[in-house]
Order: sequence, then structure tokens, then C-alpha cells
Amino acid sequence: MHIVLQLIPKKYLIGGTLILLGLSGLLVMSTFVAITGEFEKDSQQSEVTEIEGGGIGVGTANVSPEVMKYQPLLEKYAQKHGLDASYVPIMMALMMQESGGRGNDPMQSSESFCGSVGCISSPELSVDKGVLHFKSVLEKAHYDLKLCLQSYNFGGGFINYVMKNGGKYTPELAISFSQLQYQKVKHTGNYHCVRPEMVPYSACYGDAKYVDAVLKYYTGTITADGKPAAPASGGSGSKSGVKVIDAGKTLIGKTRYVFGGGRSQSDINAGRFDCSSFVRWAFEQVGVNVGPMSGVTTDTLKTQGQAINPKDMKPGDVVFFDTYKIDGHVGIVRP
Repeated sequence: MHIVLQLIPKKYLIGGTLILLGLSGLLVMSTFVAITGEFEKDSQQSEVTEIEGGGIGVGTANVSPEVMKYQPLLEKYAQKHGLDASYVPIMMALMMQESGGRGNDPMQSSESFCGSVGCISSPELSVDKGVLHFKSVLEKAHYDLKLCLQSYNFGGGFINYVMKNGGKYTPELAISFSQLQYQKVKHTGNYHCVRPEMVPYSACYGDAKYVDAVLKYYTGTITADGKPAAPASGGSGSKSGVKVIDAGKTLIGKTRYVFGGGRSQSDINAGRFDCSSFVRWAFEQVGVNVGPMSGVTTDTLKTQGQAINPKDMKPGDVVFFDTYKIDGHVGIVRP
């Protein structure tokens, strides 16, 4: 079965025996009874909550509790409209920018639904039509995610404009489109620059910085063509997952732990690794690329897989620990 490199959600208590790779000295770790326990109760929720997605591109939406409550509805209507669940965190980030999860139209989808603002008064209808509109724009944008996001703000005309000017979203095209459209509508007096930095450009139609505004609420990998990055294969007890373990075992007793080590070939040759560089190296040995050698961290690794329930863990999966920071340590599950 083809399964992506899998991560363990943080809000679980895992009881039982796990043997992992990837700690100081890269020795086999002793028995652990609890891993990343449920250390935050609902009453202790911070203002921003992380939401993990799955599917073709795993990412995390850092959103308010008001937006978080819409996750089940977003998942429901993503399934209804045939949109991969991996886009749910992006849509949560979009909702955070649009409304912060407040009001009766949290996706601000009235205009796309009926052509005028304010025609939607049901939050669920807003999510339903917002997901449908997001999917439609995504398809028209040929799955260029940044183009999709900017077009959610500008309207479909921006896609046509981009297709006539290189076929790919750029910040410069967003500014020039805003300039052109503003010249057409500024006489109405209904438009003004939402960003002061756009005033010198007369780019006052919509929000030319909308992509950046949405993505500041999203942590994940987006490829050069604007698509969510495809997760790496491996783990879940597959042959490649077992091979990852075998690769890691070859370093036991032959390496030393160096924080920040393992990010150059000379470090690797000398056996200097930390936990994340070790995990990256082990997967590389079986032909699975989970990120560049020089930039790997626990934060980059956790965007490369799909979250699973702890009870489904199998050899070759990856588990994260809260140490000096959230998800500050990583290891590989062994039998």
C-alpha cells in the first residue's frame, strides 16, 4: 500500500512501548510510555490554534478558535465537492483573512454565489458555497495555488490576465492588475487602498498582497508552480519504511550528536548529526526526499507527511516530541 511518510498528531497520549531512532548519539532510545500528551485543555486554548491537514499536501493553519470551529464543515463540503482534504488548512487560512471566522458569511462567498454582497446569512451556506468557489477558482488556475488565492480576492478576471502574461502568478502581476482595474473604477469613489504601501502604485483594487496575507496563517510547503508539495512515500510499515530503519541502524555507535550537524556532506562523512538531519539522511538512503540537506529541521519535516492516529503507527513512521519547543525532536518508529 502506498502511504506517505506519516506524522503523529500532537493531541494524543500514546500508551505502550515504542523504540525510536534519532536522539543524542543516535542510539536506540529506551522504552517510552507517553509521547506528546494532551497538554492543553479546551479552557487553556491560546488565541491561535494549529490545524493539521492531510492528503496531497500537508500543512498547518494557525487560526483563531472562531475559525477552528469551521474545520468539520470545511472537511464536509470539501468531500461533497470533490476537493482534496489537503486544501482544508489553506481554506482555514483564507477564512482567517476574510472574516476571522466571525459573522454569518465567514467565507465571504456571497458575491460569488449570488453576485452581491450580503445575500448569504447562514454560516454553513457560506462554507458550502465558499468551498465550491475555491475549487472552481483552483481548477481555472490550473492548480496554481497562489493564483487561486489572489483570484479569490480579485475575481476570475485575474486568471485571464495572468494567462496572457506568462501563465503563472507573480506579485508583480497582482500589482499591475490592481493598477489597471483601479483606473477603471476609481471614478466611483468606492475604492481605496487597503494597504498604504500600495498607494504610490495606485494599486487600490482589491488587495494585491492577498496571497501573503493568507499564507501568514499557513505553515506548509508550496512548490515553485504554486501547488502543495506532494508528500514523500515511505513509512506505514511498507518495505521502504523497514529499509529506513535498516539505514538508520547502520549509524548506531558510529556517530555523535551535534546540534545543527548533518547539513553538509563533510558533517555526514564525519558522522555529525542531529535528530532532523538524521531522519532526512535515513530516508534519503531509500530514495525518499523529505527536504534539502542544508535546510532540514523538525518544522520542515512535519510538513512532508500525513497525520495519522497513534494506534495506526507502523515501523518507518515518524514521531515528534515537544522538547525545547513544540515538535522540537523527531525520531523514527521501530518494531
